[in-house]
Amino acid sequence: MAKEKGGFWVGFAAAVFYPVTALLARRRNEGGERIPKTGGALLVMNHVSHLDPVYDAVFTHKQGRVPHFLAKHSLWNVPFVGTVIKGAKQIPVYRGTTDAQQSLRAAHEALEKGLVVVIYPEGTITKDPDGWPMTCRTGVARLALEHDVPVLPAARWGTREIYDHYRKKFRPFPRKTIVTKVGPPVDLSAFRGKPETLPLLREVTDVIMGEVKELLADVRQETAPEGFYSGKKS
Repeated sequence: MAKEKGGFWVGFAAAVFYPVTALLARRRNEGGERIPKTGGALLVMNHVSHLDPVYDAVFTHKQGRVPHFLAKHSLWNVPFVGTVIKGAKQIPVYRGTTDAQQSLRAAHEALEKGLVVVIYPEGTITKDPDGWPMTCRTGVARLALEHDVPVLPAARWGTREIYDHYRKKFRPFPRKTIVTKVGPPVDLSAFRGKPETLPLLREVTDVIMGEVKELLADVRQETAPEGFYSGKKS
Protein backbone atom coordinates (compact mmCIF):
# COMPACT_ATOMS: atom_id res chain seq x y z
CA MET A 1 0.00 0.00 0.00
CA ALA A 2 1.27 3.49 -0.86
CA LYS A 3 2.40 5.78 1.90
CA GLU A 4 -0.04 8.33 3.28
CA LYS A 5 0.63 11.64 1.54
CA GLY A 6 1.88 14.38 3.84
CA GLY A 7 2.70 17.19 1.48
CA PHE A 8 5.89 19.05 0.67
CA TRP A 9 7.15 19.64 4.23
CA VAL A 10 6.67 16.04 5.30
CA GLY A 11 8.61 14.96 2.22
CA PHE A 12 11.31 17.52 3.00
CA ALA A 13 11.62 16.31 6.61
CA ALA A 14 11.81 12.70 5.42
CA ALA A 15 14.57 13.57 2.95
CA VAL A 16 16.59 15.05 5.82
CA PHE A 17 15.71 12.67 8.67
CA TYR A 18 16.11 9.34 6.86
CA PRO A 19 19.83 9.68 6.06
CA VAL A 20 20.72 11.44 9.32
CA THR A 21 19.07 8.82 11.51
CA ALA A 22 20.65 6.01 9.47
CA LEU A 23 24.08 7.62 9.87
CA LEU A 24 23.80 7.78 13.66
CA ALA A 25 22.16 4.44 14.42
CA ARG A 26 21.05 1.04 13.23
CA ARG A 27 17.37 0.31 13.71
CA ARG A 28 15.69 -2.75 15.14
CA ASN A 29 11.93 -2.53 15.03
CA GLU A 30 9.14 -4.81 16.16
CA GLY A 31 5.37 -4.47 15.94
CA GLY A 32 5.27 -1.66 13.39
CA GLU A 33 2.59 -3.57 11.51
CA ARG A 34 0.24 -2.83 14.42
CA ILE A 35 -0.01 0.78 13.28
CA PRO A 36 -3.10 0.77 11.03
CA LYS A 37 -2.54 1.67 7.38
CA THR A 38 -5.58 3.93 7.42
CA GLY A 39 -7.68 5.67 10.05
CA GLY A 40 -6.88 7.31 13.35
CA ALA A 41 -4.52 5.89 15.95
CA LEU A 42 -2.93 7.15 19.15
CA LEU A 43 0.71 6.11 19.46
CA VAL A 44 1.85 6.48 23.09
CA MET A 45 5.61 6.50 23.69
CA ASN A 46 8.28 6.97 26.34
CA HIS A 47 10.61 9.99 26.09
CA VAL A 48 14.33 9.83 26.92
CA SER A 49 16.07 12.19 24.47
CA HIS A 50 15.42 15.24 22.32
CA LEU A 51 16.27 12.96 19.38
CA ASP A 52 13.18 10.82 20.03
CA PRO A 53 10.78 12.73 17.73
CA VAL A 54 13.19 12.43 14.80
CA TYR A 55 13.55 8.65 15.14
CA ASP A 56 9.88 8.14 15.99
CA ALA A 57 8.86 10.21 12.96
CA VAL A 58 10.99 8.06 10.66
CA PHE A 59 9.69 4.87 12.28
CA THR A 60 6.04 5.93 11.83
CA HIS A 61 6.63 7.20 8.30
CA LYS A 62 8.17 3.85 7.34
CA GLN A 63 4.88 2.20 8.33
CA GLY A 64 3.21 4.28 5.62
CA ARG A 65 1.70 6.89 7.97
CA VAL A 66 2.35 10.57 8.61
CA PRO A 67 3.02 11.20 12.33
CA HIS A 68 1.42 14.19 14.05
CA PHE A 69 3.30 15.02 17.25
CA LEU A 70 2.15 17.12 20.18
CA ALA A 71 5.02 19.60 20.59
CA LYS A 72 5.79 22.77 22.58
CA HIS A 73 4.11 25.75 20.93
CA SER A 74 7.32 27.78 21.34
CA LEU A 75 8.86 25.70 18.51
CA TRP A 76 6.46 27.40 16.10
CA ASN A 77 8.41 30.63 16.71
CA VAL A 78 11.81 29.18 15.83
CA PRO A 79 12.97 30.37 12.40
CA PHE A 80 12.62 27.69 9.70
CA VAL A 81 11.88 24.96 12.28
CA GLY A 82 8.50 26.60 12.85
CA THR A 83 7.87 26.66 9.11
CA VAL A 84 8.61 22.94 8.79
CA ILE A 85 6.51 21.74 11.72
CA LYS A 86 3.63 24.01 10.77
CA GLY A 87 3.79 22.80 7.18
CA ALA A 88 3.90 19.19 8.40
CA LYS A 89 0.75 19.88 10.47
CA GLN A 90 2.17 19.06 13.88
CA ILE A 91 0.11 19.87 17.00
CA PRO A 92 1.16 22.77 19.25
CA VAL A 93 0.91 22.27 23.02
CA TYR A 94 0.07 25.43 24.97
CA ARG A 95 1.17 24.71 28.52
CA GLY A 96 0.69 27.13 31.39
CA THR A 97 -1.46 29.50 29.34
CA THR A 98 -5.14 30.21 28.78
CA ASP A 99 -4.74 28.21 25.54
CA ALA A 100 -3.74 25.02 27.39
CA GLN A 101 -6.89 23.18 26.26
CA GLN A 102 -6.35 24.16 22.64
CA SER A 103 -3.60 21.59 22.19
CA LEU A 104 -5.94 18.78 23.17
CA ARG A 105 -8.66 20.14 20.89
CA ALA A 106 -6.24 20.04 17.98
CA ALA A 107 -5.25 16.47 18.89
CA HIS A 108 -8.94 15.48 19.12
CA GLU A 109 -9.52 16.95 15.67
CA ALA A 110 -6.53 15.07 14.25
CA LEU A 111 -7.87 11.75 15.55
CA GLU A 112 -11.34 12.55 14.19
CA LYS A 113 -9.76 13.15 10.78
CA GLY A 114 -8.21 9.69 10.85
CA LEU A 115 -4.63 10.79 11.51
CA VAL A 116 -1.91 9.15 13.60
CA VAL A 117 -1.18 11.19 16.72
CA VAL A 118 2.09 10.54 18.57
CA ILE A 119 2.15 11.59 22.21
CA TYR A 120 4.75 11.60 24.97
CA PRO A 121 2.54 11.72 28.09
CA GLU A 122 5.52 12.57 30.32
CA GLY A 123 5.51 16.00 28.69
CA THR A 124 9.30 16.19 28.59
CA ILE A 125 12.27 13.85 28.56
CA THR A 126 12.31 11.70 31.67
CA LYS A 127 14.29 12.90 34.65
CA ASP A 128 14.64 9.35 35.96
CA PRO A 129 18.42 8.70 36.08
CA ASP A 130 17.85 5.19 34.74
CA GLY A 131 15.59 6.31 31.91
CA TRP A 132 12.28 4.80 33.08
CA PRO A 133 9.02 6.74 32.54
CA MET A 134 7.94 9.47 34.96
CA THR A 135 4.48 10.18 36.31
CA CYS A 136 2.53 11.38 33.28
CA ARG A 137 -0.02 14.02 32.39
CA THR A 138 -3.58 12.76 31.96
CA GLY A 139 -4.28 14.29 28.54
CA VAL A 140 -3.47 10.95 26.96
CA ALA A 141 -6.36 9.37 28.88
CA ARG A 142 -8.81 11.99 27.57
CA LEU A 143 -7.71 11.35 24.01
CA ALA A 144 -7.84 7.59 24.46
CA LEU A 145 -11.30 7.51 26.02
CA GLU A 146 -13.02 9.98 23.71
CA HIS A 147 -12.08 8.33 20.42
CA ASP A 148 -12.73 4.89 19.02
CA VAL A 149 -9.19 4.45 17.69
CA PRO A 150 -6.42 2.00 18.57
CA VAL A 151 -4.35 3.17 21.56
CA LEU A 152 -0.94 1.71 20.81
CA PRO A 153 1.78 1.63 23.49
CA ALA A 154 5.32 1.79 22.16
CA ALA A 155 8.81 1.92 23.64
CA ARG A 156 12.01 3.14 22.07
CA TRP A 157 15.49 2.81 23.53
CA GLY A 158 18.93 3.92 22.39
CA THR A 159 18.50 7.59 21.55
CA ARG A 160 19.89 8.70 24.92
CA GLU A 161 23.11 6.88 24.06
CA ILE A 162 23.52 9.37 21.22
CA TYR A 163 22.32 12.51 22.98
CA ASP A 164 21.86 12.74 26.75
CA HIS A 165 20.47 16.20 27.47
CA TYR A 166 20.82 16.18 31.25
CA ARG A 167 24.43 15.01 31.14
CA LYS A 168 25.17 17.26 28.15
CA LYS A 169 26.69 14.38 26.22
CA PHE A 170 26.55 13.97 22.45
CA ARG A 171 28.13 10.71 21.30
CA PRO A 172 27.36 10.11 17.62
CA PHE A 173 30.08 7.49 17.24
CA PRO A 174 30.47 4.60 17.35
CA ARG A 175 27.15 4.01 15.63
CA LYS A 176 24.44 3.01 18.10
CA THR A 177 21.44 0.69 17.85
CA ILE A 178 17.95 2.05 18.46
CA VAL A 179 15.15 -0.38 19.20
CA THR A 180 11.45 0.44 18.84
CA LYS A 181 8.69 -1.94 19.84
CA VAL A 182 4.93 -1.41 19.41
CA GLY A 183 2.58 -3.46 21.57
CA PRO A 184 -1.02 -4.52 20.92
CA PRO A 185 -3.78 -1.92 21.46
CA VAL A 186 -4.56 -1.26 25.11
CA ASP A 187 -7.97 -2.62 26.14
CA LEU A 188 -9.79 0.29 27.77
CA SER A 189 -13.31 -1.18 27.57
CA ALA A 190 -13.60 -1.30 31.36
CA PHE A 191 -13.19 2.49 31.52
CA ARG A 192 -15.31 3.67 28.62
CA GLY A 193 -18.67 5.26 29.32
CA LYS A 194 -17.73 6.31 32.85
CA PRO A 195 -17.57 9.92 34.07
CA GLU A 196 -14.12 11.33 33.31
CA THR A 197 -13.12 12.11 36.87
CA LEU A 198 -9.52 12.91 37.75
CA PRO A 199 -9.04 9.54 39.52
CA LEU A 200 -10.34 7.72 36.43
CA LEU A 201 -8.08 9.71 34.11
CA ARG A 202 -5.10 9.02 36.36
CA GLU A 203 -5.88 5.29 36.40
CA VAL A 204 -6.25 5.12 32.61
CA THR A 205 -3.03 7.08 32.13
CA ASP A 206 -1.15 4.70 34.41
CA VAL A 207 -2.63 1.65 32.66
CA ILE A 208 -1.48 2.91 29.27
CA MET A 209 1.95 3.95 30.48
CA GLY A 210 2.27 0.69 32.39
CA GLU A 211 2.09 -1.07 29.01
CA VAL A 212 4.74 1.31 27.63
CA LYS A 213 6.97 0.61 30.64
CA GLU A 214 6.67 -3.16 30.21
CA LEU A 215 7.57 -2.87 26.54
CA LEU A 216 10.59 -0.80 27.53
CA ALA A 217 11.61 -3.44 30.05
CA ASP A 218 11.39 -6.06 27.32
CA VAL A 219 13.46 -3.96 24.92
CA ARG A 220 16.08 -3.30 27.61
CA GLN A 221 15.97 -6.88 28.90
CA GLU A 222 15.63 -5.51 32.43
CA THR A 223 13.00 -5.57 35.17
CA ALA A 224 10.94 -2.38 35.27
CA PRO A 225 10.66 -0.56 38.61
CA GLU A 226 7.37 -0.35 40.47
CA GLY A 227 5.30 2.74 39.72
CA PHE A 228 6.60 5.81 37.95
CA TYR A 229 9.44 8.19 38.75
CA SER A 230 8.26 11.38 40.46
CA GLY A 231 11.56 13.01 41.36
CA LYS A 232 10.42 13.28 44.96
CA LYS A 233 12.60 11.85 47.69
CA SER A 234 10.82 9.50 50.05
